[in-house]
Amino acid sequence: MTTDPMAEIRTSFFAECDELLESLQDALNLMDEGEHDSETINVVFRAVHSIKGGAGAFGLDALVSFAHQYETVMDEVRSGRLVPDASAIKLFFRAADMLQDIVRTTRDEQHPPPGIEDMLALLKALLHEDAQELDEPVAFTPLGLSLEFDLGAPAIDVAPAEIDDDFGWTITFTPNAGLYASGNEALLILRSLSNLGHCVIRCLVPEDLPPPDESNAETPLLSWRIILEEDVPESDIRQVFDFVNDVCQLQISPRKVIDDLAPTRPERISPTAEAALPPVGSTSAKKPAGDDACPISSAASKVSLVPHPRPARPVDTNAHEPATMVRVDMEKIDRLVNLIGELVINQAMLAQSVETAGMSQQSDIMAGLESFMTLTRDIKESVMTIRAQPVKSLFQRMARIVREASASVEKEVRLKSVGEYTEVDKTVIERLADPLTQMIRNAVDHGLERPDVRRAASKPPEGQITLSASHRAGRVLIEIEDDGAGIDRPKVRDIAIQKRLIAPDASLTDAEIDQLLFLPGFSTATEVSALSGRGVGMDVVKAAITSLGGRITTTSVPGQGTKFSISLPLTLAVLDGMVVQAAGQTLVVPLSAIIETAKLEEQNIHRLSASGMMMRFRQELVPLFDLGQKLGFRDMRDIAAAGIVLLTVQEDGRRAALIVDAIMEQRQVVIKGLGQTCGHIPGVAAATILGDGQIALILDPGDLVWGGASSPHFDTKAG
Repeated sequence: MTTDPMAEIRTSFFAECDELLESLQDALNLMDEGEHDSETINVVFRAVHSIKGGAGAFGLDALVSFAHQYETVMDEVRSGRLVPDASAIKLFFRAADMLQDIVRTTRDEQHPPPGIEDMLALLKALLHEDAQELDEPVAFTPLGLSLEFDLGAPAIDVAPAEIDDDFGWTITFTPNAGLYASGNEALLILRSLSNLGHCVIRCLVPEDLPPPDESNAETPLLSWRIILEEDVPESDIRQVFDFVNDVCQLQISPRKVIDDLAPTRPERISPTAEAALPPVGSTSAKKPAGDDACPISSAASKVSLVPHPRPARPVDTNAHEPATMVRVDMEKIDRLVNLIGELVINQAMLAQSVETAGMSQQSDIMAGLESFMTLTRDIKESVMTIRAQPVKSLFQRMARIVREASASVEKEVRLKSVGEYTEVDKTVIERLADPLTQMIRNAVDHGLERPDVRRAASKPPEGQITLSASHRAGRVLIEIEDDGAGIDRPKVRDIAIQKRLIAPDASLTDAEIDQLLFLPGFSTATEVSALSGRGVGMDVVKAAITSLGGRITTTSVPGQGTKFSISLPLTLAVLDGMVVQAAGQTLVVPLSAIIETAKLEEQNIHRLSASGMMMRFRQELVPLFDLGQKLGFRDMRDIAAAGIVLLTVQEDGRRAALIVDAIMEQRQVVIKGLGQTCGHIPGVAAATILGDGQIALILDPGDLVWGGASSPHFDTKAG
């Protein structure tokens, strides 16, 4: 099967767009926090410019047009002619969201998103009159008159005698057909080049320059020779021209060989005009006097650029080459992960066969098997590293949700991200987007008060939502916390009774009342809004998280806010587990959840009631549960005769001890989902296939002890 090369290049372009949009959001966040340094602003400019350049190559006019206007505004910010305030930065965020929508609809070949013209009008409104004139076609002056170029920096005329030709570069830049048609502009390229250091730029104008009209609007007619008086690496110069390499002629030479340079297109520049150019660096050359300096008949217009102050960049001769990045289709990685899973199963079967055959532990076969197991583990960890991705992209999507949701309910909200470089399996990230979106919207709509209410409560008018991610106890913990009013538990209880979700006489703890929010059909909204109020949401959130092998808990303090904690497995493919037996069943407990194993002794057991027991473990009392009885495999029994306990820990630090009959072994297991037919089984995360072909359940100790199985008060059939 043959593939279309252009389709592959187009796919690569949109993948690059995702990366550029991510860097754009990062830089805007820094600007929002008060970082207005030139490098941060340049990141925004370069991201938009790069998207525009690539879009122009594919003829994506809508994307080019919007990116061009956005780029023009950011160029004004770069030059210092526009100083953005808080409202302008909010507009930049909205423009970035619109740019992302245009990229998405263009990639999917859909109609452009609505509101483009309105956003373009808002961007143009930011510009001063002088800046708006830059978008107009440049007027060519008649022969014999001076030709001036405004490159956005103070024009300081430097006589050739003042130019030091011991260092720096000479650059000849000649646009080819296609440079302007692809959405690029020589003016912006020269401005970017001037950021590297002091530049003297000469525009080389042919004598036969035709008058401008529609037929040659996108035809390159001029070329430029630039003297860069800065000792910078040549790679920095070439980076400025990265996106026009294929639509221009570029010559870069050290200053010492300037006299050997020939014009890029000598046939377009007359010999007399070229001869009229004084040698750059000549001490005998005199500056032309009078108002007619730099006449067009001399084919040279000179502009001196002074860049914004920046620290000198030392050249590190020992610097390592940047790491080479390769884009790989996710389907290929998934196929590799599946093969690793089969390899793990076959390795387990081989180990089982060797054990059944009674091989000596000191035999060569056992030594080879150990090496095979180590190699399998290393391959698994390497592949899991490839699949793991930072949650940063997900958090950036949530930042947009906050902006849109807060605007719709007229609240001032700021999103704070913590731990956005925490890595999680890509599948988990993709399936977590919808539940996180619903929770963020609920936090904006229900959790945070209106500005006037917050002021009355001595709070800042702007509410804050904190979205954080971290690794704890071998799992990833994602928390959504707001500084709002907290959960109104009496109201929640009354609504649950009215909706017949609980019995009127049900005795519930605060934690159990909080869990009512996740019951189907529950809503505290008094009216239906664009964000909530239909009673569909949090139950779907819990179902989605549960399907990922995760769990969600809630903590809330009235008047101070609410925090939702989501605990998820790091991967949905392979894990290290402890194979145990309980009530004749073979089970797997994730190794990351086990702190310690110990022998159960009667003197360490403390009975609180007929069914409640605690165990003293290293001077600490922890809840004690019989695993077989907890899963319903056997009835209550006298556990004094039981032999082994596993001390487990949750992400929040809570501990529990599980009694098992025997510990079989520690091994890697392949995670197999239970599917929709089984539904959610409290305490069971997934299943696996053991070496002897037996199917074993993979447990979630936290859900087994603290989850739905331990909350018997809910009665969805009450009333």
